[in-house]
Parts: sequence; C-alpha cells; structure tokens
Amino acid sequence: MIPVERTIVPHVIGEQVLATFTRAARVRDAAATMAERRIGAVLVVEDGRLLGIFTERDVVTRVVATSRDPDTTTLGEVMTADPDTIGPDDSVALALERMSEAGYRHLPVVDRARLVGIVSIRDLHRSVKDQMEADIILLAESLVQG
Repeated sequence: MIPVERTIVPHVIGEQVLATFTRAARVRDAAATMAERRIGAVLVVEDGRLLGIFTERDVVTRVVATSRDPDTTTLGEVMTADPDTIGPDDSVALALERMSEAGYRHLPVVDRARLVGIVSIRDLHRSVKDQMEADIILLAESLVQG
C-alpha cells in the first residue's frame, strides 16, 4: 500500500480556535493571548479578511528592539501585512519548503479568501513524524507478508 501524501487539512490541522485581532488591537493584548494560549502567532483580521500576522518574532524585532510601548502600539503598526498563505489542500512538503525558504514558523491557511486556520512548524514536524511512523509500519508489514 502506498502512503497518502499528507495535506494541511485534515492531516496537520483540524478544528482550530483561532486567536484573531483587529489591526486596532494593542500589542500587549495580543502578547497576553499568545502567552496564555501558548501560541507563537495571532492573526489580524477585519470583516473576515486576513490582513496580517503578528508573531513572537515581531514582538522582539518590531516592539521591544525599537522601544515601542506595547500598551499604545497597535497590531496594524507592527504586524506582517499580507502574509504568505497556504491552502488546505496543499501538501505538508510544500508548507515545509515555503517555511524553510522564507524563514517562517507560521503560515495562515486560507481557502478562497476565507481564513481556515494557521499551521506552525511544530504542527508540520508532528505530521512528518506521524507519517514516518506509519510508513515504517507499512514497510514492516509488507516485509512480513513477503
């Protein structure tokens, strides 16, 4: 049996409760949500449309390193606008390639302009590990069966 190529949905992410904010939201609120939920990024959305992404790297490089006040700085000022995205039917391999080439750790998942979720490098690592374990079992079964 040939293994099925894993796609972002459903193999990597299923149902997600997304952490979203408007561009007028304050950095401190986004950072508090990231810490509370133990996530590395939040999405900036208005009227159901993805405008940007704000990551822990943005906190460091665009807020702390530039001495901005997280209580008065809005996400719209420091987010990564119009981020690259990936589709739900795209492969794990494509997501890994994009992340590796561009240095991302998070990619929003968008289907026909509708935000579906977000995938992290940790999610992709887990998926690849699961696939490798399944492939090993398939290989062992085929060797046993001759």
